[in-house]
Amino acid sequence: MNNTTTLTLACSAAFLAQVGISSYLPAVPVIAHSLTAAEDHVALALAFYLIGMALPMLVCGSLGERFGRKPVLLAALAVYALASAAIPLALSIEAFLSLRLIQGFGAGGVSVMARVLARDSFSGALLAKGLSWLGMTFVIALGIGQFIGSLLQVVFGWKSIFYGLAIGAIMLMGVLQRLEFPTWTKADSSVCAWRIYATIARHPPFLYAALAGGLGYGVIITFNTCAPLIMQGRFEWSAAQYGWLGWPISAAYLAGALMVNRFVTRAGRLRMMGWGVSLVLTGTAAMLLGSVFAGGLAILLWLPYCLAVLGQSMSYPISLSLANDTSPVNGAYAMALSGFMHQLLAALIGAMASLLVSHQAWPMAVLCMALAGAACLCVARCREGQNALRKISSI
Repeated sequence: MNNTTTLTLACSAAFLAQVGISSYLPAVPVIAHSLTAAEDHVALALAFYLIGMALPMLVCGSLGERFGRKPVLLAALAVYALASAAIPLALSIEAFLSLRLIQGFGAGGVSVMARVLARDSFSGALLAKGLSWLGMTFVIALGIGQFIGSLLQVVFGWKSIFYGLAIGAIMLMGVLQRLEFPTWTKADSSVCAWRIYATIARHPPFLYAALAGGLGYGVIITFNTCAPLIMQGRFEWSAAQYGWLGWPISAAYLAGALMVNRFVTRAGRLRMMGWGVSLVLTGTAAMLLGSVFAGGLAILLWLPYCLAVLGQSMSYPISLSLANDTSPVNGAYAMALSGFMHQLLAALIGAMASLLVSHQAWPMAVLCMALAGAACLCVARCREGQNALRKISSI
């Protein structure tokens, strides 16, 4: 299997994992009515999914090192498919949230193995470019997936969204069965995986790079948690109108990912990551100003968000590549740990954002701006560490 095939498979797996985040969002009010549950309880489904994604990542990274990428990816896809097919059968909000947790568990294994496959094929600036392709997949899942979800909900009902996800997982499993994966260096089973993860987590260059990407990711999670009820409540958008919002979001993320792919080797990873987090901070600040001083205009909420998405799509793949390259341990461990950190942060931020769900936009904007500011601080620490290494090497 060549690098192009590997990257295509990784992008397909990443799409399937991430589309589970966004495809059902336009149907949140309908799901709440169907389950006779409060809308803010249904909004918790995003946090449950993200918690589920975080849970298996460290284990899957270790298993992928010991047993190979293919069997771990197949097992994760099977869990995802079964949970997706079972969600429409839920008769209560408790069952719905529990199945979303299991669905997220499968998605976490799929997501981490997708990144490991990219890491197996590339390194350095080329890894950042490869991960930018995963970023393009990410935006298709968040944006166009949201649009497709709205169409399915309008035409066939909300249950068809989850049946579609199950069918997609089964189809990918069929393709995966036909592919031959390259051999890998089997990890030493005598070394405790948790000690390896602890060693990596205590390494500051890895930690700050991974946190920069995770905090920016939290901005997207916050918006996805709060925006459906703001747009369909305060601004009285329909599910189809909210689905259309996926297109400008997709365009913004695609533009940022293409910029990384084209310019990262020329501009340098740290510089481009700095540009990215600065755009996230600028966009979230504009969201806050718009929500406070012109709260009746939806465009002053979603348009600055698109600017923040542009910045995050620039910084996220670079943060992953920097974290992987600065890790003191080679192999899938660093990619698995960074993925776990991102999903754990996303789950915590999603749970926090669900407490802020209302028809008012300013609480969401405040949280987004705080996360963007923290990401800027992490990038500054990365830059300080890089400068310190240069001084040492010049002595």
